[in-house]
Amino acid sequence: QVQLVESGGDSVQAGGSLRLSCAAAGDIYSGYCMGWFREVPGKEREGVAIIDSGGIASYRDSVKGRFTISRDNVNNTLYLQMNNLKSEAAAMYYCAAEKGACRKEGSEYVFTYWGQGTRVTISS
Repeated sequence: QVQLVESGGDSVQAGGSLRLSCAAAGDIYSGYCMGWFREVPGKEREGVAIIDSGGIASYRDSVKGRFTISRDNVNNTLYLQMNNLKSEAAAMYYCAAEKGACRKEGSEYVFTYWGQGTRVTISS
């Protein structure tokens, strides 16, 4: 069993920065694929960034160059550094984990474990 707890969500002005954290506990080791997703009411959840156990990251196009996903395998914590935040970044952000390599079913990455989310609000 794996537990994921996100934190760091806040209200921030457009153009500002925020760092989200995801603390992982339970039967989790460094050999997990992990990712950040976000969801806005009325829209489908979308992947923001993925990082494999070796630290290789991938991002959705709209956040490339502004967001950075990273992981601390010693402390079992996942991070998402978000810079130059835009209004469309306002969402509930979720951390996710999947044992083993990052893998897709169809066009979507597969994740078994999810956190409860942390909210990001953008003010103009």
